[in-house]
Amino acid sequence: MNDQKNMFLAIALSIVILFGSQLLFPPAEQPVQQEQQTAQGGSTPQAPAANQDAADQSYAPQIPGGAAEAMKKAMATRSQKLDASARIKIESPRLEGSISIQGGRIDDLILSDYREELSEDSDKITLLNPKGLQSAYYAEFGWSAPNVKVPTAETVWSTDNTVLKAGGSVSLNWDNGEGLLFTRNIALDENYAFTINDSVANVSSAGVDLYPYGLISRSGTPQTSGFFILHEGLLGVFDHVLEEVDYDDLQEKGTQKVDPVKGGWIGITDKYWLTALVPDQNVMVNHRFSHYRSDNLDKYQTDYLGPKLSASQGQTINFKSTFFAGAKELDMLTHYEETTGVQEFDLAIDFGWFFFITKPFFIAMSWLYGILGNFGLAILALTVGVKILFFPLANTSYRSMAKMKTLGPKIKQLQKQFADDKQRMNQEMMALYKREKANPASGCLPILLQIPVFFALYKVLFVSIEMRHAPFYGWIQDLSAPDPTTIFNLFGLIPWDPPQLLMIGVWPLLMGLSMFIQQKLNPQPTDPVQAKMMMFLPVVFTFMLAAFPAGLVIYWVWNNLLSIAQQYVITKRMEAQK
Repeated sequence: MNDQKNMFLAIALSIVILFGSQLLFPPAEQPVQQEQQTAQGGSTPQAPAANQDAADQSYAPQIPGGAAEAMKKAMATRSQKLDASARIKIESPRLEGSISIQGGRIDDLILSDYREELSEDSDKITLLNPKGLQSAYYAEFGWSAPNVKVPTAETVWSTDNTVLKAGGSVSLNWDNGEGLLFTRNIALDENYAFTINDSVANVSSAGVDLYPYGLISRSGTPQTSGFFILHEGLLGVFDHVLEEVDYDDLQEKGTQKVDPVKGGWIGITDKYWLTALVPDQNVMVNHRFSHYRSDNLDKYQTDYLGPKLSASQGQTINFKSTFFAGAKELDMLTHYEETTGVQEFDLAIDFGWFFFITKPFFIAMSWLYGILGNFGLAILALTVGVKILFFPLANTSYRSMAKMKTLGPKIKQLQKQFADDKQRMNQEMMALYKREKANPASGCLPILLQIPVFFALYKVLFVSIEMRHAPFYGWIQDLSAPDPTTIFNLFGLIPWDPPQLLMIGVWPLLMGLSMFIQQKLNPQPTDPVQAKMMMFLPVVFTFMLAAFPAGLVIYWVWNNLLSIAQQYVITKRMEAQK
């Protein structure tokens, strides 16, 4: 077997690894929120009874919903819902929105730094929506207890504050009329973290037992990317172990409880955005993932239930937790790990099974970005670094390939001489390789070395918000999106939008051309069929990579150019030594 066959196998292997997964696991069909879900049917799961015995802590915060609420709920617009209740305005460099005084819910958040599209007049990212909308998404906190009057989702709190600013706090108060005074202090940092401090002062004549809780509720199954390499759904870290729950899996299970653990966090993640509950890290807490149906919508909830806290006459109890709602920026998540002690908060970013490659890859790229000021340049610089790291191995491989190229005439002579005796031909070819110290298998090494780097870069471009809308130069304004140009409308000169299959841009064409040139430097197959297949590979890769992030294609082109230069120099030196 000559080196071209090995290279072909290596390329085929890379195709299976990089692209086969998408054929085996195509994007899931997105649910239609109204008609499709109505057709699916299904009953609304019963909420836990409010008077369930609290001593065993087997219950959880009451799930909102039910027939009574459905009767009065008319799906209004977002602005109508926001105007319908008194609110505390949020003023922060990174967050806009408000807190509902009814229920004390954090249910209106817009991310100031991020937009839906590249255009500056595009809408900012809306993360949280108030209760009552089809896309309701909010956080709620409170106390659970049997036979005790506690604030509910409908309770209207009192407050003297009208604005919550970054670095500041607001207080909500409510008197249950039975000797319990409830206070909720909500503080906001400069980024995406709310600190919730719930306290209860007992001025009654009897002691009470209360259980603190926090929940995140989301209505409707959100549209996801549909790729198995990225988790979008419910997740949490419990006892330092990440647990991920897909929307469709939870639809089947209904409820998934987690054994009580000390520390950890629970939440809901999108591709780039995260909401997470971080209870007191020093106490044992129950966590739960839930799904139910109400108003013809699938609804999802993550929640925690804290330990029993007892307040005797004249005593005050409190429970402190953190609510994160924002972008999954690695530096930010790491910062919260260090400042709050929350476990493995950075696992909210899905770096995948090969995180030991992907995460360092991203860190190195971010460091280079800090120096060069452009993620595209960072990709080019990192490629040079990888080339230097693997230079000895690649150099040996290219020398072997150059030697194999010089042996081409002798190999053809042996094939012709022993055309009727395959076994003898193979024996003579192996003897030739041994005499000339040539390794036909080493030709696949450069391709094999590219696979983990290619995958790591693809993962980084796909999941890292830092790469979202990151520009390069010229027409590439988003390295995480495909090249927007196409040869089939002469790169925009013809007023026609081709179908996605024909979106073959400039960078994919450069990739195919560089791959073709690199093949010409390699020893050519003696088998005509194999030679045609090898020549067709650049065309195949051009079409396949055209739909991939532009940053990935730029990497491939640059890597090919460096390989061509290295291989050309080595080949010329060996030819001069003949």
